[in-house]
Amino acid sequence: MTENYTALYEEHKKLGASFTDFGGWQMPLKYSSELAEHHAVRKSAGLFDLSHMGEVWVTGPDAAAFLDYALVGKISAMAVGKAKYSLICNGDGGIIDDLITYRRPATADNTDKFLVVPNAGNAKVVAAELAERAANFDVTVTDVSAETSLIAVQGPKAQEILLRLVPAAQHALVTELKYYAAVEVPLMFGGTSQDLLLARTGYTGEDGFEIFVANDGAAALWQALVAIAEDGELTPAGLASRDSLRLEAGMPLYGNELSLQGDPFAAGLGPVVALSKEGDFVGKAALAARKEAGAGATTGRKLVGLKGLGRRAGRGHYPVLKDGHVVGEVTSGQPSPTLGYPVALAYVDVEFTEPGTALDIDLRGKAEPFEVVALPFYKRQK
Repeated sequence: MTENYTALYEEHKKLGASFTDFGGWQMPLKYSSELAEHHAVRKSAGLFDLSHMGEVWVTGPDAAAFLDYALVGKISAMAVGKAKYSLICNGDGGIIDDLITYRRPATADNTDKFLVVPNAGNAKVVAAELAERAANFDVTVTDVSAETSLIAVQGPKAQEILLRLVPAAQHALVTELKYYAAVEVPLMFGGTSQDLLLARTGYTGEDGFEIFVANDGAAALWQALVAIAEDGELTPAGLASRDSLRLEAGMPLYGNELSLQGDPFAAGLGPVVALSKEGDFVGKAALAARKEAGAGATTGRKLVGLKGLGRRAGRGHYPVLKDGHVVGEVTSGQPSPTLGYPVALAYVDVEFTEPGTALDIDLRGKAEPFEVVALPFYKRQK
């Protein structure tokens, strides 16, 4: 696989990062202690490089109608400035990717404008799929992933830190920004002020922001955020802590909980699928049939949270047992740094998915007790 490097690669090297391949990108796994990075996000703030994610602009008179057709959600119902979590599925209802779409103000000629953000390993596939699906619509699909960086500040002190780079007269743009919304905000860094797209979104279960910036400004923005933070207030954090944070928050990871072989209903994402919206969309018939057949409700398996009653953690692909019989499979699992006990996400036969159900995970031949619990495992205090 080709190795890609983000515009912040040299910054990570300076900080002594350990790197790993993720979706074809060399990304920081951790800088020193993944545990310390995890706790920093929960207690103060973490700084993440998400530049491996994709960015695809969809513009044109038919942009809203096109995205209603291309994705499973009702994108046309979004208000300007809002963001929406959705899925792009194939004709059989298999999940190509989960993604976030941002509706931006219309252009000067009143043309609709949306930014679609797919996951790292799927960015090229999603961009190509959108371009192919656009054939019968008056839209332009532009993949700007290669020239765009994405930096996240996540944690209870995220807003406080970010405001130090925003002119006082524009602070309300940040403080009044709702969750799953985005706005252009002037940020002062690198000796100048730039209007950048700031989204109140994240993948950690904490309050926080994601900032879209051109590659040539990414390093200066990263450095400015580090410089403006007080000692110990903002900790660079890698993929290892991002994974443990999103697991505690019960958020799915493509390739673990979601896949082409997967099912939105089994994954607990039924509300994301707008079967009632007017017109057709890719995968609609197949998804309607799956829902009608009771997928994730009365048949097959369903994604659940499992809380460990002992100290040992389940890991991906470990079997889930009921009275010694295999009834499921772990998709993600590890000890929870915040909660102090093992947690796991697993697909389990629907009859064993009620919270409180006692199950075991087969830890290399030893049955370890777990219990089905409601998701998320961790929810921040607001």
